[in-house]
Amino acid sequence: MSVASGDPRPGRQEVPDGLLPLAVARPAEAFAAADKLLEQALDPRTASIAHQVKGIVLRDSGRATEAIAELRRAVRLAGRSGDSERMADVEATLGLTLGLAGRAAEGLTALDHAVALSNGIHSGRVLTRRGYLLRVLGRYDEALADLRRAIKVLRTGGDRLWEARSRTHRFLVYAALGQATRADHDLVIAEQLLTAEGQDLESAMAVHNRADLAYQRGDLPEALGFLDEAAARYAALQTSWPSLAIDRSAVLLAAGLASEALASAEEALAHETGNGTATADLLFAAAQAAQAAGQPELAGERAAAAAELFRRQGRKSWQARASFVVLQSRYDAGQRGARLSTQAGRVADRLDELHSAEAASAHLLAGRLAAEVGRRDDADRHLATAARFRRRGPAYGHAAGWLADALRAEGRGATAATLIACRRGLQAAGDHQRSLAAPELRAHAAAYGTELAALAQRHAVRRGDARMLLRWSELWRAGALAVPPVHGPDDRELAEELAALRNISSRLNEADPGPATDRLLTDRTRLESAIRSRTRRLAAHPDATLTTSGKAGDLEELLGGLGEHRLVELTEVDGELFAITVVGRRVRMHRVGPVAAAVREIELARFMLRRLARGRPPARALEALETAGRRLQQVLLGPAAADLHRAAPGQAALGGGPVVVVPTARLQSAPWAMLPALGAVAATVAPSAALWLKAGRTKAPSRRRVALVVGPGLDGSAGELELINKGYPDAITLLDDSATAEAALTALDGAWTAHIAAHGIFRTDNPLFSNFTLHDGPLTIYDLGRLRRAPQRLVLSSCESGVAAAVGSDELLGVVSALVPLGTASLLASVVPVNDAATAGLMVDFHEHLRGGASFGTALRAVRASIADDPVMLATALSFVALGC
Repeated sequence: MSVASGDPRPGRQEVPDGLLPLAVARPAEAFAAADKLLEQALDPRTASIAHQVKGIVLRDSGRATEAIAELRRAVRLAGRSGDSERMADVEATLGLTLGLAGRAAEGLTALDHAVALSNGIHSGRVLTRRGYLLRVLGRYDEALADLRRAIKVLRTGGDRLWEARSRTHRFLVYAALGQATRADHDLVIAEQLLTAEGQDLESAMAVHNRADLAYQRGDLPEALGFLDEAAARYAALQTSWPSLAIDRSAVLLAAGLASEALASAEEALAHETGNGTATADLLFAAAQAAQAAGQPELAGERAAAAAELFRRQGRKSWQARASFVVLQSRYDAGQRGARLSTQAGRVADRLDELHSAEAASAHLLAGRLAAEVGRRDDADRHLATAARFRRRGPAYGHAAGWLADALRAEGRGATAATLIACRRGLQAAGDHQRSLAAPELRAHAAAYGTELAALAQRHAVRRGDARMLLRWSELWRAGALAVPPVHGPDDRELAEELAALRNISSRLNEADPGPATDRLLTDRTRLESAIRSRTRRLAAHPDATLTTSGKAGDLEELLGGLGEHRLVELTEVDGELFAITVVGRRVRMHRVGPVAAAVREIELARFMLRRLARGRPPARALEALETAGRRLQQVLLGPAAADLHRAAPGQAALGGGPVVVVPTARLQSAPWAMLPALGAVAATVAPSAALWLKAGRTKAPSRRRVALVVGPGLDGSAGELELINKGYPDAITLLDDSATAEAALTALDGAWTAHIAAHGIFRTDNPLFSNFTLHDGPLTIYDLGRLRRAPQRLVLSSCESGVAAAVGSDELLGVVSALVPLGTASLLASVVPVNDAATAGLMVDFHEHLRGGASFGTALRAVRASIADDPVMLATALSFVALGC
């Protein structure tokens, strides 16, 4: 994390009081004061102090070459002054600066000389700086020895500022060694001392370091909060720290936000000059993030560059860490073989000796490679070592330990032990998921369980066990949707930021291109970043529980709860799509084909619907729709389609009985009604079968309140609302200037049935900023997340309102991720932009069926059945899906 080197207070009256401490308290002010001082005729000692101040500020600003030049002048002047204490102090600053610039040998030589020159309290200050550099070099035992000596001397001498600095450095050593209790003790004392001394910059660094402790504990929201606070403090002091980007990248990576972690590291790297320790650390952070983001070539390039810099800097432990990322990137790029296995084994053992954070991952890689080349004993040893971490360290790392345990059991042919490890790993991953409040973080956290679920699913496929495949597909599916977020309408600051975002977005829509528009775009980006940061910092409620508990009885509960419904659940195993069908209590498994083919066919079908929505259908459009539907069915259901019309054992054929479709996240946006097997039935789509079952048990509110909201710019919406409103005489109706975001949220909160007719925009860059256009601007998904309770039934006659971003294979970010955890049981939404005029008539018919007691799936089927040979009307109806129950 972050720490200042610090420098002592001057001892002579000719130097302004506190100039040296000012260099790490208010650096810009200190630099200006030193410059002004050097305009005068100074004695060598005073001039030495002024140049030292400038050197410290330049170094901490990342300008190492200029800093070294200033400090060499300071050393020469200190030598002319004949003051050995002054000489020791400035040489210690030069030594640390040389070391941080990547010149470790020179730096340590200067620091050793400074230690020899110093005594008493001054020796404590010099030892602090040497301990700092030894920590950066990964020589933790030597660093601890220096820092223990320094703290004892400084505490005895009453130098509270330098004692604080020594404790901050020792905190970082303890944190690196995983000794959290000792680390926390040092940091608490350091913060108290720094506050008492009025050290603004170092107090900011203490907050920064708090993020490291939170990260070590696995409390990622708290870590993000401390990083945000530290960034604000650094900005107020007009200084920046490369380590902030490094640490933010690490926390984002742990949260599963690999692309953001990579962007953070790469942006900081672009502004870093030279080949100092900060450059090497940023290269390493970028390499780790690129690897997690699925960019092995970039990861290998960055890791190799980092390893070379670490080698030059004499940072052997860091060189070993970077070497592991190089090997992992080669593995991810498809390289295999005995040589790579041997290299991975050596690096894993070395990282284990160093107590490195990457040791578990390195042993996991070495175990995989050894197993693939037939070195069973080596594989077992490495996997056993990695498995030790299934109960050690932060919660987000436990799943990897259980994965190693599962792979080890699989290597022994112990299927039962493999599945037990997979189940416990998923429980550990669920614990981590429960610790997060933001839907975005929860969805990305699912990555920690993905491979465990896939391992168990492979066993099910190999055994041809349909029930086992269904059980494991459900265990980790849509876990992010099972726990409601903790923030609500009383989060005043979030509400204010969202209101400001609406204002800026509305002004942007009306602005002409030019400087004013550019400023608005900048403001919008800033606000969106603030909103994301605020929601990510929220901690989940301590009593939050996942409904998908994964107990053995869950499958039986599901089979009993289906009733007359038939289930088709799709799951992906090694790039192949499998369909599991449940008819009665008979569970069958079908291999469908490549997932990539299904994704491609969905996009083609959606393209066709978008064309028809424009109102100019091509010749033979109905025939083209039928052909596209048959192709779509072949790649999505394959032979499973026949099961949807097959009679359950002991029953007559159900024919058009209702069907529940549970797709993977990547297939969620399919226009399911285009499939011949589903077009004539009441079909609903759900993120998981367990959530569908839960939605069906949701009780209607005692007061059956109805809310109707219409946004601007939709032809036919006013007429649509008027006709719908006739069936709901007591409905709350928001139209024209009454349809504001806050009014809409008030009306939607706790409603039994709600209808929003508004232009919808799906944001692929950030799905949670997808929105509906209302009178005062966009109502975002972040806004919907502020509801105390979402409408139980919600109709969205908006463009692409049903689209969600796939996170991994089974999690979603979109309207569904915001509303399902808050109580929405039934949702009607579109998967493509729809024809406004055609939609208006369909919505009137849909509500008529709802008032007659039909479910969403049944009402939508009835609407489709009433359409004659109008391709535009049919395409519009096919664009909607019923989600939930």
